[in-house]
Amino acid sequence: MWGPQGDKATFAGTTEYEKYPSDKHQPMPGSSDPTDITAIAVRHDDMVAAFEANERGTERQTVLRVTPPYSGRMRARLHREGNESYEPGADAIHVRPATLLSEPPALPHPDETEDQLRSDPDQTYTTASHRALHERRLEEWREEIVRRFVDTVALDLANKTHTVDLVVIGDP
Repeated sequence: MWGPQGDKATFAGTTEYEKYPSDKHQPMPGSSDPTDITAIAVRHDDMVAAFEANERGTERQTVLRVTPPYSGRMRARLHREGNESYEPGADAIHVRPATLLSEPPALPHPDETEDQLRSDPDQTYTTASHRALHERRLEEWREEIVRRFVDTVALDLANKTHTVDLVVIGDP
């Protein structure tokens, strides 16, 4: 269990500094400089949900947001643009889901799955069969999206771009 011990976190009586002796794993104080970021971690399901929402053409864009204070490894979380509630001077980074993918396939459209079903002589079209086929196509599409993640991503900062590693977390 994590708990305070002076200004260090402890795990079962061991300080984090003892548990992770290399400088690479020691906690870093936060920074306002986004170029301190070396990697962003994204849940695969957050990424797929954000990309799918944007592909469906929603009014507001869905992004993955990284908020200060910044450190080497940062988490990018699901966020709808327009819900900004930052402290003054806090510049969050918005990562467009499409930038995390290499050649993503097109989102299946219900009209396409209807055409596939109606053109199959071995199938009888019903609303239920159409729905089932479209849900299957969407699930196949989501599985394919997960296989299209890139290894690095360029973050758009105020005056430049900054390339970082992409770490996908969670089970697909």
